[in-house]
Amino acid sequence: MDTLPRPVSPHGGGTSKLEVRNLRFPIESEVPRHWHGGGKAVTSFFDNLSIFFPAGERFFIEAVKAHKHLIVDDDQLLKDIAAFCAQEGIHGREHIRYNQMLEAQGYPAVELDRKVQLILGWVSRTLPKRLQLSVTCALEHFTALMGHALLADPRLLEDAHPVMRSLWRWHAAEENEHKAIAFDVYESVGSPYVERVGVMLAASVVFWTLVVQHQARFMKVDGVARSPEEWRSLFVYLFVEPGGLVGMWRGWLDYFRPGFHPWDQDNRDLLERWKHEYAERRGPNGVPRPA
Repeated sequence: MDTLPRPVSPHGGGTSKLEVRNLRFPIESEVPRHWHGGGKAVTSFFDNLSIFFPAGERFFIEAVKAHKHLIVDDDQLLKDIAAFCAQEGIHGREHIRYNQMLEAQGYPAVELDRKVQLILGWVSRTLPKRLQLSVTCALEHFTALMGHALLADPRLLEDAHPVMRSLWRWHAAEENEHKAIAFDVYESVGSPYVERVGVMLAASVVFWTLVVQHQARFMKVDGVARSPEEWRSLFVYLFVEPGGLVGMWRGWLDYFRPGFHPWDQDNRDLLERWKHEYAERRGPNGVPRPA
């Protein structure tokens, strides 16, 4: 991963101005069952990621807010925490609606969401508050990396239904806008290196294990869980062409570098490009019109 100068910020890293975009996407009325042109397995990959967000965003908000009282003499970071919570709250709301659509289509969205809630509930009850914040930093790094890939490579969503393309690009952009907020809070309250990297290793195992399980469950509903062709198409999409996950591993490894900060990957150019597209195509309800 390229290491570039961090954006200047009053709280030591990350963007200092976050826009809260209260968007509501017309998911129920316009989106077909298999909305990605890459096929059933590729559609299911995005759909199964949506399962994580309602419970995940609530967990992130609570983990960051639990340390708000420890932030002193940094009004900008406090403002950014408020905007972070607002953005994540809206993400959670839209993915609740997304998951309701999936449940109506016959996918086990409610069951899998409960599993994620149980895991995060155990984390909330068991781990110290600072470790919960470390979990948040690790998972926020994943969402930022995936979001960066969606913003950097238009091929990943070029065959997607326009509503879903807009939803995922909006979510990707905002995850990168606020990608350093939880980390900056973590640094403010103490961020031991061994703790940070150990939590990332554990979070990676749990997260990707669940992703694979969800993928199999979704593909079983579609009757393609035993289809070599569908699994092959997903592998090609993720690791060959366009290969959305390939670049993520460098970013994941970078998290283990002493002195790491999320804005070491300076992708403000991608964010500005998305903001320009958003402003140009913004509809009356705030949702971007199809390109």
